[in-house]
Amino acid sequence: MTSLLRPQRFDLIVFDWDGTLFDSTALIVRCIQAACADLGVRVPSDLEASYVIGLGLEEALAHAAPELPRSRVPEIADRYRHHYFARQHELTLFDGTRRMLDALRSRHHWLAVATGKSRRGLDAALAIADEGGPLGRFFDATRTADETAGKPDPRMLNELMRELGTEPERTLMIGDTTHDLQLAANAGAASLAVSFGAHEAEAFEPHAPLAVLHSTAELHDWLWTHA
Repeated sequence: MTSLLRPQRFDLIVFDWDGTLFDSTALIVRCIQAACADLGVRVPSDLEASYVIGLGLEEALAHAAPELPRSRVPEIADRYRHHYFARQHELTLFDGTRRMLDALRSRHHWLAVATGKSRRGLDAALAIADEGGPLGRFFDATRTADETAGKPDPRMLNELMRELGTEPERTLMIGDTTHDLQLAANAGAASLAVSFGAHEAEAFEPHAPLAVLHSTAELHDWLWTHA
């Protein structure tokens, strides 16, 4: 039983938030589109809006609305926040996520979040409570794009490794976008991709994740067997 009580390969497992743990991709896309409509700029397609998920908010919106002057990016960011915070109470973790996180903690992995969300946005999500308490109880450390460099700059992952005392070869980054996988590569860490979030599975191959998983149940099984 000892092998079930300690990490096998990775001491630190870092998760992206939106589209990886939190079932929020569709809402983010709609909020990006609504913010563009509010400012009278071209509304991006679902594919264009989902591509920028994972970047820091202002960088993401600058990509989604390239014709908007940079001086007005804070304005569109405010409109995005207006729409998102009005509806974020509708969101929850993907089914099976709590069970997976509990299982990983039982084997004494460090668990962390590296996200393109703002600190305000992530803290609001981590404060959501279930029968066991706030969701933040699962995580040993977190980083957001507005308090460090956004993805794919390796800084947020480097900071998490330094805070928790782990090395790149003992660190695994899990995400639903190519930005997450490039973040891992830039920090010298391994990565896993999930295909049920923002980016299509075909986009992951050039980034060489250890695997592409198609459900939370598959992700749980892979981590229990290989991590």
